[in-house]
Amino acid sequence: MSQYRIAIIGGGPGGLTLARLLHLGGLTVSVFERDTHADDRPQGGTLDLHADTGQRALRLAGLERQFLAAARYDDQGIRLYDSSGTLLFGDDESDGDRPEVDRTALRHMLIESLPAGMIRWGTRVDRIEPGNDGRHDVIAGGVRESFDLVVGADGAWSKVRALLSDAKPVYEGVTMVELGFDDVDRRHPAVAALTGRGKMFALGDNRGLILQRNGHAHIRGYFALRTEQPWAPALEDATPDAIRHRILEYLTGWGDALTNAVWSADTVIGVRPLYALPVGHRWAHRPGMTLIGDAAHLMSPFGGEGVNLAMTDAADLAAALIQGDDAAVERFEEAMAARAAPAADGAAQGLRHSISPTGPAAALAHFREVMVAAA
Repeated sequence: MSQYRIAIIGGGPGGLTLARLLHLGGLTVSVFERDTHADDRPQGGTLDLHADTGQRALRLAGLERQFLAAARYDDQGIRLYDSSGTLLFGDDESDGDRPEVDRTALRHMLIESLPAGMIRWGTRVDRIEPGNDGRHDVIAGGVRESFDLVVGADGAWSKVRALLSDAKPVYEGVTMVELGFDDVDRRHPAVAALTGRGKMFALGDNRGLILQRNGHAHIRGYFALRTEQPWAPALEDATPDAIRHRILEYLTGWGDALTNAVWSADTVIGVRPLYALPVGHRWAHRPGMTLIGDAAHLMSPFGGEGVNLAMTDAADLAAALIQGDDAAVERFEEAMAARAAPAADGAAQGLRHSISPTGPAAALAHFREVMVAAA
């Protein structure tokens, strides 16, 4: 299989994990990544990696030591407030096995595990076309290359998925505004105290404020609003202060600790409408092409499963490809779809329960149920 050539479209955690595992398996891989370098754009906040999915993939990739050096086991706590700022639930324990790791740190450890030249930085794929003998041509920057397999790891608006499925992401009715707080323990002690060691949710009447501790004394904040239309068109040209004022209009009557946190944010990072693919998304198997991660099963972040599923997809697809049998790839697709469906349903329910007209009631019941189950 030394001449079997694989193109991975997208250099996120799923695509890079797959590249690492295939490299260890002796296969020839090229990763097409539109970013010009590893730090070309912000990679998002922190991720909790689960022992039997994300962490397992890193162990298979021989990166457990690097992961443990970056993992934050002390940041696994969770808190729930109502809109007045009253604490309804708090668990600051750090003895679980879902440690946090910054998305940027995870990406760097995966990049550094790959040989130079495997990632084609600054390469935007123009299109993918059927080639000869069941292969597919990837056309990028006017250059055409032929591959035995093209893997779509290119996220929500995947070009590869469009060749396999008519499904398109659908707006889930919630838009988030992402905020940033730097050097929080020194510059924003009230925000740090509100957040605790992990993440906090303040919920009320179809809106919420979420604060999440990252590495390097940074906190990411997210204001979430249930609204029929995404905010992005209205706010794409707004100034950061105008966006803060708009958020605070929606938080009228909320507790001072919560509204002060919004106003004190150092940066307004962006407006993020939430989209998802239909729960249970599947496609007819096509030799020479497949999907992993968000390209296959985009879901809201309110289930905490996205990156873990993507990395598990990578581990399982790598095993199928190293086996060298297209039938194994088809079996992988069926298993991936079956695994992703309940996670996607859970993420959709988590979003409905969190940003809901009942405020924190459903979330509080869920946290207490998880607590009882763990006891």
